[in-house]
Amino acid sequence: VGQTDYSTWWRAFEDPVLENLIEKAYQQNLSLQVAGIRIYEARAQLGIAVGYLYPQQQSASGALTNNKLSTSTETPFIDSNFNALRLGFDATWELDIWGKFRRSVQSGLANLEATVASYDNVLVSLTAEVARTYILIRTLEKRLVIAGDNVKLQERSLRIAEVRFAEGAVSELDVAQAKMLLGDTRALIPRLETGLRQSQNALAILLGVLPGELKELLNGPTEIPVAAEAVIIDIPNNLLRRRPDIRLAELQIATQSPQIGIAKADLYPQFFLFGNIGWRSSDTNSVSVQNSLGDIFSYKSLFWNAGPGFNWNILNYGRIRNSVRVEDARLQELVVNYKDTVLNAQREVEDAMVAFTRSKEEERFLKVSVTAAQRSVELSLLQY
Repeated sequence: VGQTDYSTWWRAFEDPVLENLIEKAYQQNLSLQVAGIRIYEARAQLGIAVGYLYPQQQSASGALTNNKLSTSTETPFIDSNFNALRLGFDATWELDIWGKFRRSVQSGLANLEATVASYDNVLVSLTAEVARTYILIRTLEKRLVIAGDNVKLQERSLRIAEVRFAEGAVSELDVAQAKMLLGDTRALIPRLETGLRQSQNALAILLGVLPGELKELLNGPTEIPVAAEAVIIDIPNNLLRRRPDIRLAELQIATQSPQIGIAKADLYPQFFLFGNIGWRSSDTNSVSVQNSLGDIFSYKSLFWNAGPGFNWNILNYGRIRNSVRVEDARLQELVVNYKDTVLNAQREVEDAMVAFTRSKEEERFLKVSVTAAQRSVELSLLQY
């Protein structure tokens, strides 16, 4: 059975403004751009690691020098002042006998996948935060409208109470209570306006725009987005499997594990092949032959050397073994971090599922309460 695609979950709200905001955030959010650039960085690091599988040092060199010999001891038939030209090519190739470079490639590949998972993690958090902030904005706008309506109702109630008090029908207590209720409602409006402005500023940052540019993006339906009644709650294990933060923690372990083998390889000798070839010529004079810079590519100017070699860092005073221990400790740290991430993810999933199901029950009770409150207001005004 194919799994449901949750990659565009926000479309369940059927709100074009929300969909446009998330698209803008995907294109312009600065934190997401940083995460994307890290993918390019990891890909380049992987390319460097792959390059070490081949000859590590390759260079072409050349030099044209003017030389002046000491004249304190004269050497016959040799000019004390001459020019020399050298052209050559050098190469050194360390053989990957202990798998150091292959493990570097494995680590680089896992690191690349980890940066992709980190990007996905930022993207998931970004879309959730954009949706949450947008719904908060619409909620605050709705609460401001309701608060304004309540102020009008309470002003009417206050006038009625004042008239009834003037006629002696009620005591001053009714007037004081009406004033207190009206004052509390009026005081609520500045707090709601502050929360609305702060939420708008937070949304602007998520979109990578200035707060003043947000007003046009919010033009559209002003109702609070509501998802469909029938929401399928997936199996917790499936929810955990899709979480990019768990995937990231797992890939960080895969990135670190080869580092232990890389550190261990330094305990053993390094075997390598080396060689260089080139041409060397000068314009010095001798008895037997007269060389010139023009003879640089002649057979007599050719030289080379090549062969195998090894290097073994024996007297390291425990530095290499302790480096291995450091890498192993880092791996153990990441394993513990992975377990902690899974446990916290399990808790977050369970908390979210409980909150969702219970909020549906709360919503039903609140609807009954709102209906009763509206009827209470109507009856109170009729009694007055």
